[in-house]
Amino acid sequence: MDDMIDDRISSDSGLSDDQNNGRKRRKLSPSAPSSTLTATASRIKKKTDTKTPTTAEVPPPDSTTEKTTFSSIGVAPWLVGALGAMEIRKPTGIQKASIPEILKGRDCIGGSRTGTGKTVAFSVPILQKWSEDPCGIFAVIITPTRELAIQIYEQVKAIGSRQSLKVILITGGADQREQALQLGSRPHVVIATPGRLAEHIRTSGEDTFCGLRRVRFVVFDEADRLLSPEAGMLPDLETSLSVLPKPEQRQTLLFTATVTPEVLALKERPRPAGKPPIFVCEVDTQMLAIPQKLQQMFIQTPVTHKECYLHVLLGTPENLKKSVIIFCNRTQTATLLEHMLRLLDWRVTALHSGLKQSDRVSNLARFRAQAARILVATDVAARGLDIPEVKLVINYDIPRDPDDYIHRVGRTARAGRVGHSVTFVGQRDVNLIHAIETRVGSEMKEYEEEGVSVEGRVVRDALKPVTEKKREAMLQIEEGRDVLGRRQPGMQKRRA
Repeated sequence: MDDMIDDRISSDSGLSDDQNNGRKRRKLSPSAPSSTLTATASRIKKKTDTKTPTTAEVPPPDSTTEKTTFSSIGVAPWLVGALGAMEIRKPTGIQKASIPEILKGRDCIGGSRTGTGKTVAFSVPILQKWSEDPCGIFAVIITPTRELAIQIYEQVKAIGSRQSLKVILITGGADQREQALQLGSRPHVVIATPGRLAEHIRTSGEDTFCGLRRVRFVVFDEADRLLSPEAGMLPDLETSLSVLPKPEQRQTLLFTATVTPEVLALKERPRPAGKPPIFVCEVDTQMLAIPQKLQQMFIQTPVTHKECYLHVLLGTPENLKKSVIIFCNRTQTATLLEHMLRLLDWRVTALHSGLKQSDRVSNLARFRAQAARILVATDVAARGLDIPEVKLVINYDIPRDPDDYIHRVGRTARAGRVGHSVTFVGQRDVNLIHAIETRVGSEMKEYEEEGVSVEGRVVRDALKPVTEKKREAMLQIEEGRDVLGRRQPGMQKRRA
């Protein structure tokens, strides 16, 4: 599969972004007055010429699902005990399908909805094989974001806690010299982001990364993002693959919640001599790409007053105590919302690429501990993060790629829990909504809450205070102050 990924990298380097940025302006509700925003779910009519992708028929559920255990699919007793200590007692669909095949030595492409335990699906067989023949660097797990790498690091350490498993983390924002020493000490599992791993290969000596030449497993988590030409990670992946063993000498595992053409194309490539066919497993992704207990809703908002609608939505009786993630498309928007919401007395923190690594870790820890009820984030937080307490996801900005929407709303309704998502829809967002609804296989419903008129509350309670606090937040940012109003070291007041 190494050769396949190399071919994917070389062929994707010439691809261009074919997204259509020119979108026609359409009224969302032709029968409604232009001065109001009270449309219903019929506001967005499906285009008659929209092509719905064909989907394979999903077989009926296996009647033996309830009887399936980790022991019955070949997992070693010590791992069954470790999983039991983490309250993981029954395998999910993706775990039940992929673990036995990986244990047989097959390369694997695994696709399953968010929150279905894909990390366990590849960690368990790797650790079982490692326990049978522990040696040097046994596995390398590559993932697109630092936060996801940290989460996988913690989960793998927890699963392997009963053994003398040595796991290290290689990500940006940390001391590279210390990482080089850890990498040279021959750990058992390396969890890395592609940029920092490639940087070690380019700048560190052979003694540092020579252990990578003998790894048994290579895992690409969130493979669709890693292999996407728009993500810009392909050159670093190519550098990393240059020092890893040839495909016939190791197993390659790719896991993702959205199986893209870039990922599926790998199974069509020629296989090395003596290697069994790639095992492709897509569980529960054919008919519905989002969690079954997720309730998708929308609110139509004018672009000039989105902050007011956000403030009102956070304060409704149903949402007042919920743990919330607010997704934005740009770092600047996330920074502004964090400052503004803090000034409006919300317990808020942020997670985006504009923050120092130490701040990213501490902010995420505050949100996990519920010291902050609201997390304002970019798509850095959209993939893989497992925070069970999240009850509401707000798409303040609509993502351009429907797959990004799937990953965003997948931060709630995880592991069978109930969750809600609310998307702010402007007059120019109709085409984006059409694409998302087609991709996920279901339509959004207009947000409703008994006894609450969102628009009425915006006009009555939010316009004046939110506008004032927004101006104050913009002034704070212009003066180089943090969310607590303290001037940041090295920051100077920006000139107009």
